[in-house]
Amino acid sequence: MMAACRPWGAVLLLCLPLWGCSPTRAPAKEPATAGFELTDVAKTDLNLFLETNRREVMGHLRTLVDKLYQRNPFQLRRSRLPSRPDNLQRMFDRFHNWKFSELNDITGVDCIQLAFDETFQGDRVLALGAGLGSMLQASYNNKREFYVLDSLDPQKLYNSARNLELVAWKLSRTRTSQGELFLLSNEVNSPTPNLSFERQFGKMIAIQDSTARVVAQKTRRLIKDTLQFLVFLPI
Repeated sequence: MMAACRPWGAVLLLCLPLWGCSPTRAPAKEPATAGFELTDVAKTDLNLFLETNRREVMGHLRTLVDKLYQRNPFQLRRSRLPSRPDNLQRMFDRFHNWKFSELNDITGVDCIQLAFDETFQGDRVLALGAGLGSMLQASYNNKREFYVLDSLDPQKLYNSARNLELVAWKLSRTRTSQGELFLLSNEVNSPTPNLSFERQFGKMIAIQDSTARVVAQKTRRLIKDTLQFLVFLPI
């Protein structure tokens, strides 16, 4: 009986490789952790903290720019693009290093001041948004991702927060020679006060200040309190 079974055993052995090659469904992979990427292995908690805060502050800036376009629709007529969404996409969703030809490629504080220059005939919302965006990005050393060997200067982060305070003040106080505000923002003297612009600035200032304190603590560097006297601080 055992001899009679040997041929069948040989058949089974021959079929095993075929079964191994048969089209079977691969086991489903476990879902990756939300937001996790392989590059995160080379990042510390501080690196991830910096990336999160940079995204948050830019998100609030985008909301601020959108609200400024809504409050100042006449600025769209000065823009190269016809609508708010187009301008927001151009400003925040494309790689341009915050340089725009109609602003003569200037960035940072110089671009912010352009928004309050009476001789400037272009889109003041674009000038302010690009100036703030490039200033904030510079406070993060123009980086979007941070790794173990990366470090930031807490003084730059602190200075950017003070500059945000100055811009918020200028929006509500600085006027043209005709006595008009360069850009409309908060609406205090009305039946329905609008302080949403102030809240957006407050959120951005809080993020930059908290980031500066954490970086200063981690790097054991001191932050110098600076008196502005209505002058923008260097980044």
